[in-house]
Amino acid sequence: MSKIGNAFKNGKAFIGFLTGGDPSIEKSCEFIRTMERAGADLVEIGIPFSDPIAEGVVIQEANIRALSQNTRLEDVFRLVEMVRKESQIPLVFLTYVNPIYNYGKDTFFAKCQEIGLDGVIIPDMPYEERNECAAEAKAHGVDIISMIAPTSHDRIKEIAAVGEGFLYIVSSLGVTGTRSKITTDLKEIVDLAHTVTDVPCAVGFGINTPDQAENIAKQADGVIVGSAIVKIIAKYGDDAAPHIYDYVKAMKEATMKGN
Repeated sequence: MSKIGNAFKNGKAFIGFLTGGDPSIEKSCEFIRTMERAGADLVEIGIPFSDPIAEGVVIQEANIRALSQNTRLEDVFRLVEMVRKESQIPLVFLTYVNPIYNYGKDTFFAKCQEIGLDGVIIPDMPYEERNECAAEAKAHGVDIISMIAPTSHDRIKEIAAVGEGFLYIVSSLGVTGTRSKITTDLKEIVDLAHTVTDVPCAVGFGINTPDQAENIAKQADGVIVGSAIVKIIAKYGDDAAPHIYDYVKAMKEATMKGN
């Protein structure tokens, strides 16, 4: 099992997200460490990109803020190195195919291994194209985190069967963003996935309240929250750390009630 498995070893995992470089690389490092102190078991770092097709307005605007600070891929690599000087919390990138190809697939995954990154999520890489990066990722010990949307049973099992690290279960069709209600039968998806793999299943897209976190955790192995944390960063900027701490602590406590 990869280091990502450590996020799930003590019960239901809480996974937080932020966009690297929003509002600065130094503050992103501080906020990641804040999330860890508040109970986060794993952190996703979004690599700023000009066309983040899976993202709603909140994370799109975070990408714009980071890019306006001239945040580049090398800066986000440096962010991971900064975190690794202080912490071994599992870290994964959320990125799109374009930055990987522009950097060079093997060079990208070699750098991920060098800096201590554990996995990547690539929303615009369909399951059918997974092998475009699979060999390079495997050679450098980096998990490709598969995303599973509400879809056909056969497809869910097909994607789950090759899952690594954890499976990212998309709670609802559409883009990221907070939602007041999640109606997808998530337990059915998780149960289907677990018929072909023992890789943990974590649910994201739209989760933002403790009640939602507790409910999701009763159906899955972990809860992923992105937009709600990015909103806090957008509101408080450099001073967001205490607000992130309080929010993540409450969400982790709610997640653990799902055990």
